[in-house]
Parts: sequence; C-alpha cells; structure tokens
Amino acid sequence: MDKTGAFTMSDELLKDSLLILSQLLHRHYSQGVIMLIDEYDVPLDKAYQSGYYDSMVELVRVLFGNAFKTNDSLKFAILTGCLRISKESIFTGLNNFNVYTVKDVQYNEYFGFSDTEVRKLLEYYGFMGKYDAIKKWYDGYRFGELEVYCPWDVVSYCHALKMNPSMEPQNYWVNTSSNDIIRKFLSKAKTADRNDIEQLINGNSIQKIIRQELTYRDLDSNPDNLWSILFTTGYLTQRSAQTGELTELVIPNREIRWIFIRQIREWFKWETEKNMEKLEDFCRAFQENNTAAIEEGFNSYLKKTISIRDTNVRKEMKENFYHGILLGLFGNMDGWDVQSNAESGDGYSDISVEIEEHETGIVIELKYAENASFDVACQEALKQINDRNYAEKLIDDGMTTIRKYGIACYKRRCKVISG
Repeated sequence: MDKTGAFTMSDELLKDSLLILSQLLHRHYSQGVIMLIDEYDVPLDKAYQSGYYDSMVELVRVLFGNAFKTNDSLKFAILTGCLRISKESIFTGLNNFNVYTVKDVQYNEYFGFSDTEVRKLLEYYGFMGKYDAIKKWYDGYRFGELEVYCPWDVVSYCHALKMNPSMEPQNYWVNTSSNDIIRKFLSKAKTADRNDIEQLINGNSIQKIIRQELTYRDLDSNPDNLWSILFTTGYLTQRSAQTGELTELVIPNREIRWIFIRQIREWFKWETEKNMEKLEDFCRAFQENNTAAIEEGFNSYLKKTISIRDTNVRKEMKENFYHGILLGLFGNMDGWDVQSNAESGDGYSDISVEIEEHETGIVIELKYAENASFDVACQEALKQINDRNYAEKLIDDGMTTIRKYGIACYKRRCKVISG
C-alpha cells in the first residue's frame, strides 16, 4: 500500500507474478483455453477514481499481453466492458480482435432479452399479468436495430415473484452499480446540461455526439464526454438509428429514471448544504417576514435544481415538486418542527412550521402559476390559508407570532407575498 491506500507492486515482483501466471496457463490448458473476462475496465475505473490510473494501466497491459498475445494455449478470448477496447492503451500490444458495441447490429440479440423471450419466460412461470410492469421498468434498451430488456432485472424480478406474487417491480440495477457517474455528471453540468437532463427525465429525447472510443483519461478533458459514458454504461440508450453525427438519446425505462431522480435529489441536498450560512439566512427570512429575501433565495435554489416533475401532469403534481424542494431546505434547520400537509383548521396546509424557542409559527401554501400569473396565484394561496384557518393549529400550540406566505412558482421562478 502507498500513502494514498492504492496497491503498489515492484517491477520485479510484477514480472515474477506474470511469469507464474503464464506458466500456469501453459501447464493446465495445453489443449487450448477459452478466456472470458467480464467488465475488464472496472479496475481502470477504480484506479482512475483513486489516483493510481497509470500504475493500473501498466499492470493490466502486461497482464493482458501475457494472457492474450504470447499465450500459445489460448484458443480465443472474450472481454466485456463499458469502454470500447480499441483505444485504451492497455491493448497496444494486441491485434486481430473484433469490437462490437451497442450501436452494432452483430450479436445484438445476445446483449439482453428480446420481447419474445420475456413473454415465454413469463408464460412459463405464470407471470404474464406482470408483463406491462416489466416492460415499463426493464425494457427500452436499443442494441443496433433491436430493443431488449435488461436480463438481470427480469430474472431478479421473476425470482422475487416466485417468493411473493404480489411484489411490485424493484430497482435491481442500483445494487450492481455505484451510480457515481451520474453524481459526477451533475457536479460538472452547466445550465444547458441540466436542461437536457430535465428533458430526459420528463420522457423526451436529446441529441448528442457519442464518442465510443474513450479512455478514463478523457472523462475530465471535455464535459461533453460524460454523455458518451452515460450512453455506454446503460443510463441512456438510443431511440433510433443514428443520422449524421448526432445520436438521439433517451432514458430507457422507469428503473433508470428512478436512479436519476434519486441522484438528483442527493446532489441538490449536497449542493445546498455546501453553504449552510446561505441556507440558514434563507430559512430565517421566513421567521423574520422578509419576503424579498425569501423570493431571492428561493429563485436562486430553483435556478440550480433540476426539475423532476413531468411537464404534462396535473397542476397539483407540479406544485409537489416545489413543495418537496422547500421541505428539503427546511429540514436542515435545528429547532424547527416542520410538517407537510398537516391537518389544520378546515383542511391541510402545504407546509407548517413551529419554532418553539421564538414562539413563531409559519404556514405556507404553494401554487403553480399557470402562464406565469404570479400575482393571481399568490393571492389565491393566501386566500386559501385564511379561508381554511390553516393558522389555527399553530395558535393552539402556543405560537404567538404567525407568518403566512403565499408562494407562486413557474418553471425556475417564484414570487412570494405575506399576509
């Protein structure tokens, strides 16, 4: 181990280890060996993340050279990985190999389950009633000209159904990948990139240039390369055949959309908590009835976030998106008792807060401002607070100062009034 915790090996020890490996191959597989290596680039990814990439490249280059280039016992070998193998420097000593990617037609039916295969599987086990759910959650990948399901997900869900026939679809991908690539993308994303992610989450497609011949060295050289990595790692797929340089990209299914949404929420939480002083000033503005500061602060957070609402859903569902952001921000305040949709008066207020130390109660109603009609939506929100006596519970709980806010939101903008 070196001081970074990375594994290190002397040149002499490396040569001895590879020689032993080569001798073992010759001794035990003199009749011809078939070598299968899955996810060959995972050690490179871990090394890149931990800062010893060059050492790992050298190790893998020598290892593969002995295993594939100078190994007389080798009949043939198959390697799989996320990055296309033809450019990575670990293969400079090899030749006579073929590369097949998700864009190629050859062998496309072997990368996943076809719809016919899934139907046969479900019929065999008696789970055809789950076909629509499985298609929404695990289908959607396009390899060459063929649409396929993720086989691990389908098999895992069928196994779960055998144990519990009423089991709802689960996210099995999340347990097989760290999903760090999405967090890395979000941390580097510009406004245009965040807009593209919104389009994808809302079910639309985007067009990007996909570079399949990348190495891990290329990831930080150009932020646009991360689109290619999201594609090659299965977080995005192609919707149709490529026209020109651009590839039409979509999120393949509900499972991957769920991963994007979770990563976006975690990233936004991390982003807001980086500046706790700003966050606390924003929250205290509600306590101090400073509507200008509330409006400025909320607009600032909205500009940074990525909308995970469907633009075609009902108005109430759009309001839930802003509701969730505000709840998340308030959740960082010590001494604040924050309630969502709490019963009060003659209904349920969107958000109510009790700050016992200052005997201050806050009630908030959020509205989606259709066509940017902020003033109308704000007045409607305040009227609802007063008409339905949402402050009643706060008063009953001993809050002597009551703050009422109507907040109207539209896209990444908001307006705030108090009453």
